[in-house]
Amino acid sequence: MTRRNDLKYTSVEICAGAGGQASGLHNAGFKHAALIEIDKDACQTLRDNTERNPEWAGCKVIEADLREFDPAGLGLEPGELDLLAGGVPCPPFSAAGKQLGRDDERDLFPTMLELIDHLEPKAVMIENVRGLLDPKFAEYRQEIIKRLESMGYEECYWDVLEAKNYGVPQLRPRAILVAMKPEYAQYFEHSKPAKGDEVSVGEALHDSMRARFDAVAADPRAEKTFKGWYEKALEGVAPTVVGGSKKHGGADLGPTRAKRAWADLGVCGLGVANEPDEMKDAERDLFASAGPKLTVTQAALIQGFDEDWKFSGRKTAAYRQVGNAFPPPVAQAVGEQIYAAFEAARESQKG
Repeated sequence: MTRRNDLKYTSVEICAGAGGQASGLHNAGFKHAALIEIDKDACQTLRDNTERNPEWAGCKVIEADLREFDPAGLGLEPGELDLLAGGVPCPPFSAAGKQLGRDDERDLFPTMLELIDHLEPKAVMIENVRGLLDPKFAEYRQEIIKRLESMGYEECYWDVLEAKNYGVPQLRPRAILVAMKPEYAQYFEHSKPAKGDEVSVGEALHDSMRARFDAVAADPRAEKTFKGWYEKALEGVAPTVVGGSKKHGGADLGPTRAKRAWADLGVCGLGVANEPDEMKDAERDLFASAGPKLTVTQAALIQGFDEDWKFSGRKTAAYRQVGNAFPPPVAQAVGEQIYAAFEAARESQKG
């Protein structure tokens, strides 16, 4: 991803995870004042990536339970912040769970609304699973919108964005809510970002997979296996990458149906491979009957991360961070809409 805008507007992000939304918004032109996350491995990932990059200077990584977090610690006056963003936990609304919504103790929408009330940002961006837009949650959504309106915000849209429409080689629909103060909302497009070109798994992973097979070039199967994988991988985008939960075992690429979809793309979904410099078992990682397994780095490429964004922790912990992330290109596309509205408002004030 490339950054096309100056880092002109400030952002704070809750439930930042491993930085998918943060890196996307950074590339859209937002300078982060703080990233708040509860998982220690994800926080280390955020520190590792932000502290080594001067463009992220001044960004505080705060390891905290959002329900116990005091926003006064951010040192921001009401109305000073440009954008408050975050992906509130998805299990309360996920079709894979019980969909308890507001009755799920993990629902952080009320906490997010309290933060909005305290910080009074100019814009709000909230990401969640597509299930939140199911009819059964219509009343809850309306309550959220009414609360935002009571705080002086206008809904710009609350809609499903499909990651594959924004250059992410993966099926990953997410519900995105954007709300802004009226003086900025009047300049917002009020529609989803324009679709971009679709990228296949083969296009996204060609170079990294080529390097992995080049490392075992002495094996007579290497070239044929690579070509067989590449031919299949050009056929389309991946199923949704899933991170799973800490309660369950090691990392793999999802349930049976997802593994079949991966196999159609020449990838073995029965586990995650070691990185090339740590590979101990080429039979397992590259020459499985269903095809090569993905490394954590390659799973991150499927999510749309830049290749130089590194993940902290052991392989399973790192993979879960990747699987639970929000694709950076989608965040960038929405962020650029918000940025454009700010710019238009600024220009109008000059006139």
